Amino acid sequence: MATGFVWDERFMWHQMDGYAGIMPSGGMLQPAQHFDHPDTKRRLKNLIEVSGLMAQLTPLHAKPAPREALERVHEGAYIDRVKTLSEGQGGETGIFAPIGPGGFDIANLCAGGALAAVDAVINGAVDNVYALLRPAGHHAEPDMGKGFCVFANASIAARHAQAVHGLGKIAIIDWDVHHGNGAQKIFWDDPSVLTLSIHQDRCFPPDSGMVDEIGGPSAEGFNINVPLPGGCGYGAYEAAFTQVVEPAVEAYKPDLIIVSSGLDAGGWDPLARMSLYSESFKSLTQKVMALADATCGGRLAVLHEGGYDIAMIPFMGLRIVETLSGISTGVEDPFAMIFAEDPAHPLRPHQQEVVSQAKAVVETLKAAL
Repeated sequence: MATGFVWDERFMWHQMDGYAGIMPSGGMLQPAQHFDHPDTKRRLKNLIEVSGLMAQLTPLHAKPAPREALERVHEGAYIDRVKTLSEGQGGETGIFAPIGPGGFDIANLCAGGALAAVDAVINGAVDNVYALLRPAGHHAEPDMGKGFCVFANASIAARHAQAVHGLGKIAIIDWDVHHGNGAQKIFWDDPSVLTLSIHQDRCFPPDSGMVDEIGGPSAEGFNINVPLPGGCGYGAYEAAFTQVVEPAVEAYKPDLIIVSSGLDAGGWDPLARMSLYSESFKSLTQKVMALADATCGGRLAVLHEGGYDIAMIPFMGLRIVETLSGISTGVEDPFAMIFAEDPAHPLRPHQQEVVSQAKAVVETLKAAL
């Protein structure tokens, strides 16, 4: 099996300076690192490389996304504003989404990496692909950046697959711990893209991602949220996947599956309160690969989103790429001994209640198909 890998060192040059966590430093807030600093992604690339796996992947190279690709998702005025900020000293593109000098070119290259990923899968150059992108994209909305995201990489890739390759239906599965509000807003009234988000309830953004947000008048049931309560382990995610995601995607029968793959549901992430670890992401990847095989000829593009615990992220990401490629590196996860027997993993009744509410939306989807 040929697995593509999108990477460019320039993704790591996206600047998030002058922050402590997510807040601008100054006054009594001592300067520190922004949560989204380059090591949150670069250490994953490094582990893939030193494990020997990188040499067995198909390298895919990002090119800047053409303006028309961005405009299929974002308003022209917003694109221009990001460019203007980038040409100066940088600034805030929206809510918690700063960009530094030269950042437009990096964010645009990152969007181009998402295009390269879907091109390779659709053209048959690879069986599947992992794109290690930065800045992330799933919070970005048509007219603003949000939550460290500047351009909506997965949504841009979905529209590109439709406009350039003629695909009809796309499914975007988002397992980042934060709600995939960007894709929800972009495709709210469009049944040609099925959007599914499994996330921590009201974590970010705190005002979106509820179960009753099911799509606009022309697309009711085509937006499905599973807002899991904080503290969930793999049991809740497995239930969400098998009871909600799988039947929805099987009924929808997309031509391509795109995964917004945030790793911030990991047990030590500073920006969430879930308890997944490397084997959890291996299992989720196995499930989404089987789903792609059953519905769209295996066409699967996995695009990296969030994740801010620099110690665990490399091992969670490695398991995903190992699973996509079918290659085991033999690298052991040193954190597995802590999380494998975590009492958070069994499914709890209050977690099942949320999953059951989301299952009802699947029935709305099926009725609309």
